[in-house]
Amino acid sequence: MDIKEFYIDGEWVSPDGTDVIDLINPANEEITGSIISASKKDVDDAVKSAKKSFEVASALTLEQKKKVLQEIIDGMDTRRQDFAKVISEEMGAPLKMAAGAQYGSGIIHFKNTLSVIDDFKFCEVHDNITINKLPIGPVGMITPWNWPLNQMCTKIASAIAAGTSFVLKPSEITPGAAHILAQVIDETSLPKGILNLIHGYGQTVGREMSSHPDLEMISFTGSTRAGIDIQKKASENIKRVSLELGGKSPNIIMDDVDLEAAVNMGMKQCFFNTGQSCSSPTRMLVPENLLEEATKYAVQASEAMVTGDPSEEETFLGPISNKTQYEKVQDLIQEGIDEGAKLACGGVGKPNGIKNGFYVKPTVFTNVKNSMKIAQDEIFGPVICLIPYKNIEEAINIANDTSYGLSSMVSCGDPKKGQQIAKQIRAGQVIVNRISRGDYPAPFGGFKMSGNGREHGTFGIDEYLEVQAVIT
Repeated sequence: MDIKEFYIDGEWVSPDGTDVIDLINPANEEITGSIISASKKDVDDAVKSAKKSFEVASALTLEQKKKVLQEIIDGMDTRRQDFAKVISEEMGAPLKMAAGAQYGSGIIHFKNTLSVIDDFKFCEVHDNITINKLPIGPVGMITPWNWPLNQMCTKIASAIAAGTSFVLKPSEITPGAAHILAQVIDETSLPKGILNLIHGYGQTVGREMSSHPDLEMISFTGSTRAGIDIQKKASENIKRVSLELGGKSPNIIMDDVDLEAAVNMGMKQCFFNTGQSCSSPTRMLVPENLLEEATKYAVQASEAMVTGDPSEEETFLGPISNKTQYEKVQDLIQEGIDEGAKLACGGVGKPNGIKNGFYVKPTVFTNVKNSMKIAQDEIFGPVICLIPYKNIEEAINIANDTSYGLSSMVSCGDPKKGQQIAKQIRAGQVIVNRISRGDYPAPFGGFKMSGNGREHGTFGIDEYLEVQAVIT
């Protein structure tokens, strides 16, 4: 997709910037389109529009917000295949998965926000105190390449519900979904100027947004490294920063479960989206007496996953989304081998029979020490570490022995025991005895270096509001 325009103040406009960024199809390494990277003037124009429209956004009634959310849902439904095609081309997701989970993870946020907004308390009265929750002001949104629709849609849905205007900058690797979404929103009753869309490099455009004095908040999803930089830039004018960052999530498998089923579930969730999810359960913690058996099941699951052309129906693992990330994954696999972790399957290089594209062999390391780099660093590819533990106390210690704290999983025979273990895990979410969080509008965000905000549902709306006390 060639994208030659930005969406500012309700109009499709030609950028002032001149730097051209090629879009690369990671499945064949061919150029599939291009975008223009925004200049400082483009950022200023987008922010000016958001600032001008904030008063209109903050005056939206509940019924107007609900109408817009439903219009976006209806509009996205008509463009489902367009979203799937561009996501698959730009980031390599299997086309079937792009039309399913990638698309579904985006539209569900508008549906969930619509389902909770009626009961959201924008005003509460306690005796002589009135608590008002007011829109924070113009927001800058910076979103990643691994789930292009998911992160955009959760931010936009919450901002509309809160009643604030915003400037969106998607990843320069996967801009197509944002372009289509802006086309959808342009056809709704959302007043012009509330949504503004620009493109460009994070290290230039993202930094301009982060330090811009007329943006009251930055909502960022991406790497921890970039999140630290954004927080530093935003501190220049004390704006609120909501960060959803990296992870190295543990998956504690206890000895009272169907081991094969638990390992298969963990493998599928870890390698879903070719392992490119911040919440992937990349550290599988297994009782030491079951490690050999668990490794066998993990290898079988890995070898059953079809790696290849994203357009093929049977493909489960597409390519890594870009060359830089591909090289990082290869380096970390080699580092795991050098550190002495046992390579059960996979390894460096491309899968047999594949010459072009950023494909990685699905890789299982076993008998990994939690101190190893592959157990501490976010790899962001189809690589898993099986780590043995002696007892549940040690498992919890290993689970928490990380700088991250985004997600985790527990497989156990007793759900009550799972609840008890969950409270001891320092992570923003714990998924017990299921493969994923599903469609629930549960809050999503991390502890420690995984971030400081919460998204989805009522918690997502709260992120875009300021609390005011009126005392009479």
